[in-house]
Amino acid sequence: MINSRVLDALNNQINAEFWSSYLYLSMAADFENKGFEGFSHWFRLQYKEESEHALKFLDYINDRGGTVRLHAIKDVPQTWPTPLNAFEDVLTHEQKVTEMINNLMDLAIQEKDYATQNFLRWFIDEQVEEEKVAQGIIDKLRRVGDGGGLVYVDKELKKRQ
Repeated sequence: MINSRVLDALNNQINAEFWSSYLYLSMAADFENKGFEGFSHWFRLQYKEESEHALKFLDYINDRGGTVRLHAIKDVPQTWPTPLNAFEDVLTHEQKVTEMINNLMDLAIQEKDYATQNFLRWFIDEQVEEEKVAQGIIDKLRRVGDGGGLVYVDKELKKRQ
C-alpha cells in the first residue's frame, strides 16, 4: 500500500499533468486559429504526451493499491501574442513541472518509498528533455525574429512525430 502523503502528492501531480495537457491544447487551438499549422501540430502532440503522463501517474497509483482522486482543472490561458511568447511560457511551465517532480522525489526519499523513487526517475529524465526542447525552439525563434523565418520554424515543427 502506498503512503498517504505520497498518494496525495501523486494525485496532485495527476491534476498538474492534465492541466499541462489543457495548456498545450489551448496553445494548439490558438496557433491553428492564427494559421500556424506546424506550431499547432507540435502543441497537439505535446497535449497528447502530457495526457499520457497523467495516465502513467493514475496507473501507478492503481498498481500500488491507492485511490485515484481527480480534481477540477483550473482555467488555462487562451492566447499568446507570438510563437516566441508561447514557447517562453512553455519553458517556464516545464521548469515548474520539473520542480514539482523533484519535490515528489524528495517526498518519496523522505518516506523511504523506493518504488515511487524508481517510478519518478523516468519523469526526471523526461523533464530534462522537455526543457532542452523548449529552449532549443526558443533559440530558433529568437534567431529568426518575427519575419519570414517563422514560416521555416512552423514547417520544421510540423514534422514532429
